[in-house]
Amino acid sequence: MQKEDKKANSKSGSSKWYLGSAAALLLLKGKSLLALLKFGKFGGALISMATTIGFYALLYPWGFAVGFVLLLFVHELGHVWAAKRKGLPVSAPLFIPFLGALITMKRYPLDAQTEAYVAMGGPLLGTVGAMAVYAGAYATDSPLLYALAYVGFFLNLLNLLPIHPLDGGRISTAVTRWLWLVGLVGGIVVIVYLKSLLFFLIWALFAYDLYKKYVKRNKGEVKVLSSLQKPLVNVQHLYEQGYPLPGPEHTRRLSFNTYSDLEGQQYVTVYMESLDVEQTLLLPQQCLVQDVRLNGVEHIPTPDAYQLKLLCEIDYLPFENDKYYEVPTSSRWKFGIGYLGLALFLMGMMYVVHQHIGDVRL
Repeated sequence: MQKEDKKANSKSGSSKWYLGSAAALLLLKGKSLLALLKFGKFGGALISMATTIGFYALLYPWGFAVGFVLLLFVHELGHVWAAKRKGLPVSAPLFIPFLGALITMKRYPLDAQTEAYVAMGGPLLGTVGAMAVYAGAYATDSPLLYALAYVGFFLNLLNLLPIHPLDGGRISTAVTRWLWLVGLVGGIVVIVYLKSLLFFLIWALFAYDLYKKYVKRNKGEVKVLSSLQKPLVNVQHLYEQGYPLPGPEHTRRLSFNTYSDLEGQQYVTVYMESLDVEQTLLLPQQCLVQDVRLNGVEHIPTPDAYQLKLLCEIDYLPFENDKYYEVPTSSRWKFGIGYLGLALFLMGMMYVVHQHIGDVRL
């Protein structure tokens, strides 16, 4: 009998390992997945939700799988609701099996207070969703609903850890960034308790980001970052005239101009006079552009036009706006009290639900 149990546990562990590997692959290919699912405003969300339910159903009962994903959905809707209230356009939620769900912001907040507001929306509405499940469990004495309520409270509490990119890490920006140090130390405790490789990766990226911001910078070792862009240029008229086009290995420095719009998005316009090229590219963040170089040319002849893909490398220094973290004292207190109060409430509800689960088992 013991041998059979060991075999069953081994099989279950193997299944989780393979499913975890598949989830990690989905994370690495997240951008490709997002592009694949952009055929409707909510089409991608529905397909990723159904796929995630299917993955969870391989390990858990269907009822739990559906309920768990719906709790994630409610949590993400909280972020969408908060972002809309602040006038920030966001995508529909995208679900990734065993990693959770996310929304992408098409325009980033311009201050820490707005960032914290959007972050707070997720665990707030997520807690309301978990409370609704708990109310259903209390009314029906359902073990399944009690289990879902407990998981719902736990996930929202876990999200409140002051670690980027979790919600708590973003809320901390409007309270005090010293909470990040609490997250750095407390994260180790959570890693040991959960024994989660995924959470370890999140914590490690957070720790490295803090190192770059507050240790490496103080040492004067900030390195120039690069963003590879590939503008496509139609040179059919030059090709027909027999004009000598640059080869695949062609490299040179390019003239450029950079500017920001009223929404805080920064752009760089690249000029290549020999081809009469003027291309405007979106930069990933506010930065100080150091240099723009052409590092190769890709020739793409088509029946309709002869095109060149210019491999442009933009070197820049990230610009940290210290005013971003300037939050009125009254707002810091409001976010701080709300943050601590929500965390204590979630811990209390986890204790209450745990007591109910024990009674049901008895």
